[in-house]
Amino acid sequence: MTTKENTARVGLFFLLGVALIWVTSETLSDGKAIKSRGYPLVAGFDNLKELKQGDDVRMAGVKIGSVQETRLAGRRAEAVLRIDPVVQIAGDATATIGSAGLLGTNYIAIDLGSAGVAPLAAGAEIRTATSADLNTIMTQLGELGGKLDGALGSIGEVLKGKDGQPGMFQRLDALLAENSSKVDATLTNLQQVTDKLNRGEGTLGKLINDPRLHDELLAAAGDLKAATAEARTIMTSAQAIVDRVKTGQGSLGTLIYDDKAGQDLKAIAANLKDVSDKLAKGEGTLGKLINDDSLFREAQGTLRKADRALDGMGDSGPITAVGVVAGALF
Repeated sequence: MTTKENTARVGLFFLLGVALIWVTSETLSDGKAIKSRGYPLVAGFDNLKELKQGDDVRMAGVKIGSVQETRLAGRRAEAVLRIDPVVQIAGDATATIGSAGLLGTNYIAIDLGSAGVAPLAAGAEIRTATSADLNTIMTQLGELGGKLDGALGSIGEVLKGKDGQPGMFQRLDALLAENSSKVDATLTNLQQVTDKLNRGEGTLGKLINDPRLHDELLAAAGDLKAATAEARTIMTSAQAIVDRVKTGQGSLGTLIYDDKAGQDLKAIAANLKDVSDKLAKGEGTLGKLINDDSLFREAQGTLRKADRALDGMGDSGPITAVGVVAGALF
């Protein structure tokens, strides 16, 4: 083996050693040497939920960086994210803490944000949202299980009874045993009713089994519908009449809404009252005729004289008869 070959082999082993040292260093430092080339972002949360340095930062399921540092900042916890320099994150993107399965590690999940929004600058703070915490969910499930167990225990006590008291099933059994005769009688009556219905007995049975009654019922319904339509027409006509009266149209409208017509009607009523008062007092010819008995007796006497005059005319001529009557009357 020549000196050149030995030198080449030594150089090759040296390069392999350097590469191995570099890979080991990157593995132990979680790639900080490469990641230091990215730009930082700050994400603030109420609780980091066991998030630690070196956990992934993912966008749409793709790793775009890692958690560089976790720290407390006043009343909140912050995670400093180191993002790949070739990845731009929209200004309205939101970061949440996700979990890789029930037993997996946590990671930062960032959504894509809106298209056209300016990207976040290095050192800016990204918006965050609270996600479901597995520990909180498990605690709530445990509390729910306790409440469910208590509810089931209460239901069991109701069904089985407690402190010597009979349960619901026992009470139902006793109730059925005490009222078995009544239940049997009720079922028998129901059977009789259904038998009558099937035979078409009674009004309901005829209505069910007789198609003629069904047709008559439909006809009656049709008549009722027609009557309803006619009543609606009458109401419409009545409303039209009322509207005409309200506008003062027609005799009734004029009588109600025309002041002159009302005054004339009042005058006529006053005149009629005056006439009736005069008749009641015996004033005027008609009033005397109604109230004075002497005029009636005189008329009766005149009629008797005319009757005797006519009897005494006998065979007298017309002229003589007229003279006799006139003489008798006057």
